[in-house]
Amino acid sequence: MGDHWKNVERRVAKRIGGERVPVTGRARGSAPDVAHGYFAVEVKYRKALPQWLWKAVEQAVRAAREDQLPLVILHERGRHMGDDLVVMRMDEFEVWCRYYQRPLPIYDVDESESQEGDVSP
Repeated sequence: MGDHWKNVERRVAKRIGGERVPVTGRARGSAPDVAHGYFAVEVKYRKALPQWLWKAVEQAVRAAREDQLPLVILHERGRHMGDDLVVMRMDEFEVWCRYYQRPLPIYDVDESESQEGDVSP
């Protein structure tokens, strides 16, 4: 996969108004991949996601009215429902953020932690 994951993190940060946090200087789990005022964002890059997941998202999108946010809730048998995962498409997430969180603030990242090329313009 090379450094593709870094580019994906940068693109996600730019889309949501955050900043990519460089791996250097942070211990695993000590900071998110993308710093943001409202969200702690972990970006997971994979060659492919499971087809059943894409089908579930497509089903939610087809079923949603224009005024509804299409979501997929992932529940694992035996786990507390509070631990369920919520999945949505990035486009819908951005629209929701613009509507409910306007404007999206950019999280303040200490300049000493930033490296050239790691922070979105």
